[in-house]
Amino acid sequence: MNENYRHKQLLNLLDERKMLSTTDIIELLQISPATARRDINKLSEQGRLRKVRNGAESLKRDNILKFNQITINNADEKRRIAEAAANLCQDGDSLILTCGSTMLMLSNSLCGKDLQIITNFLPLANHLIEHDHGNVVIMGGQYNKNQAITLSLNQNDQVPYSANIMFTSGKGFTVDGLYKSDMLIANSEQKMIPNVDKLVVLLDSKKLGKRAGMLFSELKQIDILITGKEADPEIIEQLKQKGLEIILV
Repeated sequence: MNENYRHKQLLNLLDERKMLSTTDIIELLQISPATARRDINKLSEQGRLRKVRNGAESLKRDNILKFNQITINNADEKRRIAEAAANLCQDGDSLILTCGSTMLMLSNSLCGKDLQIITNFLPLANHLIEHDHGNVVIMGGQYNKNQAITLSLNQNDQVPYSANIMFTSGKGFTVDGLYKSDMLIANSEQKMIPNVDKLVVLLDSKKLGKRAGMLFSELKQIDILITGKEADPEIIEQLKQKGLEIILV
């Protein structure tokens, strides 16, 4: 049985049963323990299933198809980050989600809850609408095909959106703050920061200690950083000494 066919069979079985132990996978696909573990790890990294202790569980396949339109690197770490971010939200909260693959994963965790979600990231908005999320606000503006977002043409500093939490990401993070590489998007998003109660950065650990593009927000503007436990302990300690709250997952 070749790998692609085996992966398809495993995902189909997970669709039916929702969760399988490693032993189940070995018996149902008639493969070795080493092959079963390798398949679980590879599909988890691709964001096509969720790896759990001694097995795997299904993700909604329609969600996966949407997510596959955007490349998701470090999928397991980003999923952990997204789940930790979702735990910060309370019923009735209003949230701003910017663009990126981690935000897509976060939207999946938030979908269906009593939350207002404000975004200009169209794949995220479409996902929420298609899955019947009850309160979605799409920020208006000109459509940017390359980034799949809308950008406001309004040049004044007044932004009509406010939220309890703004979740954002970037390309680098140091003791100076969060860096973003797309300056047009960064300038648009910066205008929202004064209108939120809390700014939370979701960033995979490999981006810590790096500068890329422009400084989007200074460290003093950021309330919480959520990153993977793989992060460099020295960088984490430097950030904590500056007073930043960090959630390691």
